[in-house]
Amino acid sequence: MKLNQTQAENSYKYGWLLSRIFPYIKPYLGRIILGFMIAVPLGLLDGITAFAIKPYMDYIVGQKDWTFHILNNSYTIHWQSFIWILPVGVILFAAFQGVLRYLNTYISEWTSKKITNSVKIDLFRHLVQMDAKFFDENSSGIILSRYLNDPQTAADGLIDNIKTITTSLFGAMGLIGVMIYSSWQLALVGVVILCVAFVPVLLIRNLIRETSNQNMVISGNIRTNMNETYSGNRIMNSYQLQKRQTKKFEHEIKDSFDISMHLIKRSGWMSPLMYLIASCGIAIVLGFGTVLITSGQITSGSFASFVTSLLLLYKPVKTLGNTLTGIQKIFVAMGRMFELFDIMPEVQERENAIEFKEFNKSILLSHVSFSYIKGKEVLKDINLEIKKNETLALVGNSGGGKSTIVSLISRFYDVDEGYIKFDETDIRDFTIQSLKKNVAVVFQDNFLYSGTILENILMGNPTAKEADIEKAIKSAYLDEMLINLPDGINTVIGERGTTLSGGQRQRVAIARAMIKDSPIVILDEATSALDNKSEAIVQMALDNLIKNKTVIVIAHRLSTIKNADRIAVINSGKLVEIGTHNELMNIENGKYKTLYEMQFKIQETSQI
Repeated sequence: MKLNQTQAENSYKYGWLLSRIFPYIKPYLGRIILGFMIAVPLGLLDGITAFAIKPYMDYIVGQKDWTFHILNNSYTIHWQSFIWILPVGVILFAAFQGVLRYLNTYISEWTSKKITNSVKIDLFRHLVQMDAKFFDENSSGIILSRYLNDPQTAADGLIDNIKTITTSLFGAMGLIGVMIYSSWQLALVGVVILCVAFVPVLLIRNLIRETSNQNMVISGNIRTNMNETYSGNRIMNSYQLQKRQTKKFEHEIKDSFDISMHLIKRSGWMSPLMYLIASCGIAIVLGFGTVLITSGQITSGSFASFVTSLLLLYKPVKTLGNTLTGIQKIFVAMGRMFELFDIMPEVQERENAIEFKEFNKSILLSHVSFSYIKGKEVLKDINLEIKKNETLALVGNSGGGKSTIVSLISRFYDVDEGYIKFDETDIRDFTIQSLKKNVAVVFQDNFLYSGTILENILMGNPTAKEADIEKAIKSAYLDEMLINLPDGINTVIGERGTTLSGGQRQRVAIARAMIKDSPIVILDEATSALDNKSEAIVQMALDNLIKNKTVIVIAHRLSTIKNADRIAVINSGKLVEIGTHNELMNIENGKYKTLYEMQFKIQETSQI
């Protein structure tokens, strides 16, 4: 699946999305419930200030004592007492609200980040199981954007926004309660106005999904540009591509700006419209309130308390509007996030797969056909058998399918037609882990991970003993190199091993393959990118690696090809010739003979 083609079709299936996210919420449910319990009084306390206006106006300004009854007993609070009771009460309530707000924020952040981390870890576990085709189809920027940004937006903001809605909702309920207590007639007008004010929020759902998806794609393109600029910095400097990269970056930033402004242009009217509706409500309340006061139906204190509540109500209403918009964005990101979980690699392990324990006979390719893009075959009806401990060299024209053959044997991809068997068992019947354990691959450009040289070698076998490590180092001709490094085998290498030369990286990769000690070894043009001196050392290391192994080698080096037990010529996706060097040279107008005379003979002449 191409990640930049997402539609996030499940973004508004709220029940489905919440059921998918619930397993991540469940471990922290206790803290979340506690957070919600704090959010409720935190919201309700917003009405205290508005409620305090009524006694202030009625008793302090009106200089009137307050008489109330409890259990048939009459009590009176003199109006002078309210002068200090109300301010102290307001301060105490504010302090209490501040403590609740701190606890609410801390619990919300803690749970949100825990949930986000759990989602990211599971997504990464899913990512590392994806097959080669997935990484072929998607750029690094899109993968980074989808696998980091979407869970961050979806999981991190969900709890916080729901708590904000809870606080705002109960704050609104508290203020509405004060409004009803002050005047039910005015409260009815205010609630109707509030309902009308929320209508704009419902009108921009699809716009949010559309722009969010577009921004995700552009964000991925920007990350890809950054990655390419970093990884290809030498090519950029060599070919003076700085202007090209900068122009491309400027174009992507402009696209991001245009899409963001499109959303703002289409949704920016929402807040002013809500403000206009609320202002109309206040105007109506002021006119209607004046009528109620002059007719004696409410006191001036009740009216002042009501107006204060209405004004304070604008904040939670506005917060609710913005939060609901934010929730829409979260659900869009969540829809995209669960799309990632639902993408399955095409290379799947079959039910009841068996362990590949020992390689005894041969590798058999029978009627194998394969295409990366449907309808464009790369391999066509390949039939080939490689005996145990045989070395087979694959040669042929560039793009003919040599690397595809070794990729299929390694099961980076599955064949479209035919089958590949190890010891008469289809490789798709083996567990993926046991299959990979029995095949070691040395690529043309071997990837080294950031860390020490030792860590990179041990990736071949994390449980290797000291003696095995030393043997691998010596066989890969790394010992001389390690002596000259500051920390020897514990030297930390840069990202992708860029602090080492090409030959050094290859020897580390060979040591990694050696310590894996797999019976089948694949060499995918392992020396083609090296200079003559480095190639000679690496070739000696490779000779040690392939002793007593079944070897498939894609080679450009004449000695490697001539020393192979057999040579298979792959041209345009077909096996056109197979045999020893001498056998193939005796074929009149043969493909191998032509290739030898055009390419390999030059090597032979230059080596004399």
